Amino acid sequence: MAPKGAENSEIAYRRAMEKKTHVTFPQLKYPSLRDTGLKDSVQWLEGKAMDDGAEGLWRVHSGLYDLDSFINKHPGGADWLELTKGTDITEAYECHHFSKSVDTILTKYYVRDAKTPRNSPFTFDDNGFFRSLKRAVAKELPKIPKNVTKQSDRIIDGLFAAYLLLAAFSCYTKVSILANLSWMLASLMLAWTVVASHNYIHRRSNWRMHLFSMSMWSYRDFRVSHVLSHHLYPNTLMDLEISAFEPLVYWTPRKEKPFFSKYFAFLIELLYFPFKYLIDFFIRNLSAIFRKDYFKKHWRITDLVGFLVPLWMWVVSGATFYHVFTTWLCIIAGASLTFYKIGSNAAHHHPDIWKDGDQPSYGTETPDWGVHELEAVMDREDINRGHFTIMTFFGNHALHHLFPTLDHATLTYLYPIFIEYAQKFRANFRLTNQFDLFIGQYKCAYKTEFKIIDKKEN
Repeated sequence: MAPKGAENSEIAYRRAMEKKTHVTFPQLKYPSLRDTGLKDSVQWLEGKAMDDGAEGLWRVHSGLYDLDSFINKHPGGADWLELTKGTDITEAYECHHFSKSVDTILTKYYVRDAKTPRNSPFTFDDNGFFRSLKRAVAKELPKIPKNVTKQSDRIIDGLFAAYLLLAAFSCYTKVSILANLSWMLASLMLAWTVVASHNYIHRRSNWRMHLFSMSMWSYRDFRVSHVLSHHLYPNTLMDLEISAFEPLVYWTPRKEKPFFSKYFAFLIELLYFPFKYLIDFFIRNLSAIFRKDYFKKHWRITDLVGFLVPLWMWVVSGATFYHVFTTWLCIIAGASLTFYKIGSNAAHHHPDIWKDGDQPSYGTETPDWGVHELEAVMDREDINRGHFTIMTFFGNHALHHLFPTLDHATLTYLYPIFIEYAQKFRANFRLTNQFDLFIGQYKCAYKTEFKIIDKKEN
């Protein structure tokens, strides 16, 4: 029988200090490179390749596959396979594909079985929660009206157009009050555009995913940090969207949290978040200059599309380039602050949400992947009420985590079947509101004790 209470806490704290394994999942190796260097997406991929036993190939479950000749044939675009070579892509493979024909295609590229167990705790039992729900969802998808995704397209296109108009007007007008109001609204429009573009980043390559790079952050970097890391391993030690903020903010419960991280998370976020877009831009481009093979493998000319906006502002407004550039930097800073405040309060940081070290309610070290996804999420009723807020505040969060390649407008139609299967398999789907999560993330930053569940009470 597993240890409980104080005994379990003592074991967990020892694991956390030793950093040899994940705390909740002691069968796993502590992620290589997690706490060193720049903590960027390329480093995360390098560390994952060290741990996954993929031997320079692509790993799916226990099999190794050579997909080099398939990269340019991949229906989702070459990015996904280029980025993941040398790693275990099991979770991405399972949640990104619905058709059984994909399994047939994959077998053509089989090389051999892997020599080591997977460095992931998650399972995909055919009769488990996730695969059962995925089969049910696959049957529902043909019943959904074909044009519902147009709602999402109209929202992001409108936000981007508003951003361009407000950005130009902020330099064109000579009235200081109007100019200040315009650049602040432009910041909001840019932040919402970037949030909404994440709906397209998860899917096959398309032009709207490049709207994300208007922030000066790279959509490819986000595909790693968000899609391949955070979405597949939420709140575990493999979640880059948690580790990248340490030691400034610790959302994972640890006794040894720095004083400033524990008590001044709100102030740190206000000081740090406005510069995060530009920090990522400089790290990426300096890496392209100084890090071996970075330029060839990871840098793309589309990373620079954000510079088209100050050019547009200069041409349309007729203002001096200095005025245009400084105004644009203010817009970027405001958008960065807004985006990260929305993201840090979007469903994952709350004392009642599972983090590495906590005991999960499912009570097993080899959980169904879908069950774990719900353990690491709390949805927000107030955000899910309208499609605009869903698109601009990372709404439909639980379902989106399970089926990230589906448009948010499509997800709305799947809630009845989702609720049915969550209840059937006793998956821990929970609802709260935006304010509760706003307060909850600061409670999380303060939290030092692991959550221990008494199984006798369940």
